[in-house]
Amino acid sequence: MEASLSLCASCYPSSSSYPKSLFCPSSSSSFSSQNMKAGKGSSCSPLSWRSHFCTFSPRWIERKPEPDRLAAFIRADRTSSTDSVQFDTLSPRVNAVKPSKTIVITDQAAALIRAGVPVIRLAAGEPDFDTPRPIAEAGIQAIREGFTRYTPNAGTMELRMAICNKLKEENGISYSPDEILISNGAKQGIVQATLALCAPGDEVIIPAPFWVSYPEMARLADATPVIIPTPISNDFLLDPDVLASKLTEKSRLLILCSPSNPTGSVYPKKLLEAIARIVATHPRLLVLSDEIYERITYEPAQFTSFASLPDMWERTLTVNGFSKAFAMTGWRLGYLAGPKKFVTACSKIQSQFTSGASSISQKAALAALGMGFRGGEAVSVMVQAFQERRDFLVKRLRALDGVKLSVPQGAFYIFPDFSSYYGSEVEGFGVIDGSDSLCRFLLDKAQVALVPGEAFGDDNCIRISYAASLSTLQAAMDKIEKALALLKPAIPV
Repeated sequence: MEASLSLCASCYPSSSSYPKSLFCPSSSSSFSSQNMKAGKGSSCSPLSWRSHFCTFSPRWIERKPEPDRLAAFIRADRTSSTDSVQFDTLSPRVNAVKPSKTIVITDQAAALIRAGVPVIRLAAGEPDFDTPRPIAEAGIQAIREGFTRYTPNAGTMELRMAICNKLKEENGISYSPDEILISNGAKQGIVQATLALCAPGDEVIIPAPFWVSYPEMARLADATPVIIPTPISNDFLLDPDVLASKLTEKSRLLILCSPSNPTGSVYPKKLLEAIARIVATHPRLLVLSDEIYERITYEPAQFTSFASLPDMWERTLTVNGFSKAFAMTGWRLGYLAGPKKFVTACSKIQSQFTSGASSISQKAALAALGMGFRGGEAVSVMVQAFQERRDFLVKRLRALDGVKLSVPQGAFYIFPDFSSYYGSEVEGFGVIDGSDSLCRFLLDKAQVALVPGEAFGDDNCIRISYAASLSTLQAAMDKIEKALALLKPAIPV
């Protein structure tokens, strides 16, 4: 049996071969090897080392601690032998799912910032604005009035009725409250819809570039993601003829996202109508329309809800929420609208997963929907700021050698093609062989965190979130240009 040791930095300062990072629950701190060698970063003292559990294997230790200390730790751990436990057995469903690259990179950037590295974060899809005051005040008032208990699983009747009114007035879609499901964020609504609609062997049709979670949600449902690439030359929009060629009897769900994450593309109504005609020829095929960026659309582009098209209401599940347009990401509130039988199935899943969403957030959402048509002035001001940032980035990116660009018409992302730089070799770094290595290079040399396009199904591109101030974007582009000067486009454009 290999005994494990429970040590932290100051408990064992003499070791030279500990892991690069450890965690001590007593101090809630992460330790780098430099901190450990310096004896920094821990609340432990030599007198209290026995009470801490920064566990790692003796294989890391060259200079062992005094025998009495080592024996004490071994004796303490003998009672928890794990010889007969198989830790490597996980569900095949989980093993098939990849972690979100966006979240991984965001966490890495946050860790670098905590370590003192001045990283500019342009990876996360989160507005940099505060939640509008009327919404925040409604949440505070809900707490003061004691509106802090469970709500019905599907959400409060008051909020579902308000959503019905919004969808009718702004989107031209009619629903009743029992055709609305409030969830803990739009993301939950999408995964529950996928689980409710798909059986093992079904196919989920996903145009690429796609939001990183769509294929993984399909895999969680034991369905097969079928990826249809869309070119930058077509503004990353799905070609109806290509869609028709990919559909089979197994095709169950088509996921559309407009405005798009990661490209910012907005589907014109005529193109959606052409897609709808293809959908109508396949009896089993349903559409999940992700409309979370609906309100962040830049003129002359116009947003159209897929369910508003002829004969598509009964085939469509519309997902939306409050996080993006109202800067309410931390409030975790979204909703699903669709035919009652589908919404009821999703509600059944939610009842066993999380039950109803936050009562406080639902009161805040009511205030959001009461701010006026399409969010009123507060949302309009945010959208105008996003458009100014988009215009700035378009100008700067177009000035870079070898960069291809599709101008986004909505959301707050831009998805430029940097593939002309692939093949470049950088001294001390290596070869830039794809979007992942390019993003690592830019994080290393420019200290700007971006998301590689391979996570979204297009390795030629990288995603830049412009949910940051103009001054931040200016600093980021200056750093990116300086880093790219070390490279030369390796592929003729």
